[in-house]
Amino acid sequence: MVERIPAGEPAPSSGREPILVIACGALAREIDALKRRWGWRHLHLKCIDARLHNRPAEIPGRLRRMIRRHRAAYDEIFVAYADCGTAGGIDRVLAEEGAERLEGAHCYEFFAGRERFAALSAAEPGTFYLTDFLARHFDRFVMKPLGLDRHPELRDAYFGNYRRLVYLSQTEDARLLESAAQAAARLDLEFEHVHCGYGELASELAARSAVFGQPVFRPMPRDLRHRLAGESNHGQESPRFLA
Repeated sequence: MVERIPAGEPAPSSGREPILVIACGALAREIDALKRRWGWRHLHLKCIDARLHNRPAEIPGRLRRMIRRHRAAYDEIFVAYADCGTAGGIDRVLAEEGAERLEGAHCYEFFAGRERFAALSAAEPGTFYLTDFLARHFDRFVMKPLGLDRHPELRDAYFGNYRRLVYLSQTEDARLLESAAQAAARLDLEFEHVHCGYGELASELAARSAVFGQPVFRPMPRDLRHRLAGESNHGQESPRFLA
C-alpha cells in the first residue's frame, strides 16, 4: 500500500488524451481501484476478456486491433499484460506497434515481485497460484474450463505434479481468503497465503502517471494500509471496461 506525494510538472499537451491502458480483464478491478484511490483521471482503461487466457494464441491479435483502433487518440498506450502464455506473441506485436507492457511471464510475477516470486517457485516448483481474481472466480476460470466440475477424477491428470496452492492476495479480504483455502482443499493441495498488494502493477502505472504530472506514491504506514483494505469492492468485474 502506498501514500500520495506531489507529482512533477505535467508533460506539454498534444491535444490527445494522455494514456490508455489496455489490460487483461482479470486486472480491471485492481486498475480501477488504483485510478480511484490516486485520482488518475488522465489514465483511461480498456480491457480484453480474461477468458482469452484459455486461448492465449488469440491475445496478440486482439491487442494489435485495439492498439490500432485507439492509437490516434492517445499520447501513450500501455499494455497491462505479462507474456501470459503467448510464447512471445505479445512482445512481437508490441515491438511492431511501438507499445510497452508489464514485465514478467504472468500476473503472479508482477503482483508478487520478481524476487519473491522466484523464491516461491524455487522453494516448491509444484505450486499453483491464485490472485484475488482467480479466488473470486475459481469455478468459472479453473474448475469448469478443465471439466473438473463434471469429472473430478481428472484432478490427477491436471494437478498430479502440484504440491501446494499459493494465494497471492491483492486485498485483505476474509471472504477471498476462505475461497482460496477452499480451492486448495478441492484440489487436495497444501495451502499458503502471501499478501502482495498490487505489486509492480501499481509502481509501473505510478511511474507512467508521473510523466503526465499526476500523483505518484511511496509505501504507506501499516495502520493506514489496514484501514484502506476495508474499502475493497466485493462486486463482480464491471463490464464497462471490456472491449
